[in-house]
Amino acid sequence: MNKYFKIDDPTIVTISREYNASAELAFDAWLDAENAGKWLFATPDGIMERVEIDARVGGKFHIDELRGDELVEHTGEYLEIDRPNKLVFSFDDTNLNSRSIVVIEIVPIDTGCRLTLTHEFGQELVSYLDDLKTGWGHILNNIVPFIE
Repeated sequence: MNKYFKIDDPTIVTISREYNASAELAFDAWLDAENAGKWLFATPDGIMERVEIDARVGGKFHIDELRGDELVEHTGEYLEIDRPNKLVFSFDDTNLNSRSIVVIEIVPIDTGCRLTLTHEFGQELVSYLDDLKTGWGHILNNIVPFIE
């Protein structure tokens, strides 16, 4: 259970990747508005419409991508920023009335760093479980050119 807000009957997805990059580079990529729109929530055929990142505790992010005729919005609030070790943010979906939490933990290893993403969410997102796993996996792969 997270310490930030209550999620009833939570489901947790955890994905890890190792990168040939410093923990600082991997961490900073999540908060760099100039580059985040090129990999964070970006799809191959989408057009990034807006990337706003207020990188401070209590600050918000808003990343919008046009996918065909649909504008897909990704919003949340930064709950903890401990560079380069840990980033915690809410992941909010107003369409589904959902507020979940994402924790990014980064540890240095001999060849670079290991990043572990944990997404804790409620029952309103359980039907999207496979999509969430796939989506986060793509995001963790998409970051590579921006940190290595």
